[in-house]
Amino acid sequence: MSETFWISGLNAVAGILGTRYDLLVELKLEQDAGGERLALLWATAKKLGIAVQWMERRQMDQLATHARHQGVLARVRTPEMLREEALTGLIDNAGHEALFLLLDGVTDPHNLGACLRSAAAAGVTAVIAPKDRAVGLNETVLRASAGTALQLPMLQVTNLVRTMEQLKRANVWLYGAALEESAKSVYQTDLRGPVGLVLGAEGSGLRRLTRETCDALIHIPMAPDVESLNVSVSTGILLFEARRQRYHVTG
Repeated sequence: MSETFWISGLNAVAGILGTRYDLLVELKLEQDAGGERLALLWATAKKLGIAVQWMERRQMDQLATHARHQGVLARVRTPEMLREEALTGLIDNAGHEALFLLLDGVTDPHNLGACLRSAAAAGVTAVIAPKDRAVGLNETVLRASAGTALQLPMLQVTNLVRTMEQLKRANVWLYGAALEESAKSVYQTDLRGPVGLVLGAEGSGLRRLTRETCDALIHIPMAPDVESLNVSVSTGILLFEARRQRYHVTG
């Protein structure tokens, strides 16, 4: 049976109603709260046939503990990760526009949530992460992603390097983010076509085998006195540079 947990806030819950309301177990709204966005969320739930339980603010505060609920709480089931066998279909369906995000051992749920939010906004084909030594989907991740984690195809794989080799055989070019001298600037790198961006864990970066399996290494040019960026910030920069190149975004 899937784990369930509470998601709070207008953006997160609206995201669930808009994409994966099938995961919704129950929805609670603050009875005396007003506002156009809350009214719209209620109307959406009603249209979808989702029952709403109205609660007093005091009850909402107790249920949400320390979270800022904005008058809305939803209890959801953890979505099932895709099996490794689904990768071939994802590659085929995306074709020349395939854009994968591979996260090598991200353990901080806030970082993962932020990475997933950027991935959803950038139109990523799928996010791939190892099962071991990495955080999975949980309440903190979904809250940090503002619910967008539910919109993304996600694969947890037993062997990340083996999955990378499968992507390469399917002509997906893998770029690993690294600070090595051999790494090329992302702004001088062609990120069009089937591409996978590979980022490492907080602090330690890419593991050796992961790095060696990449087709090429890239870096984000920074001011001389700055050593590195947070993995979620790096993810956002790299993904949207790829999107800019693919869709010729100029403003």
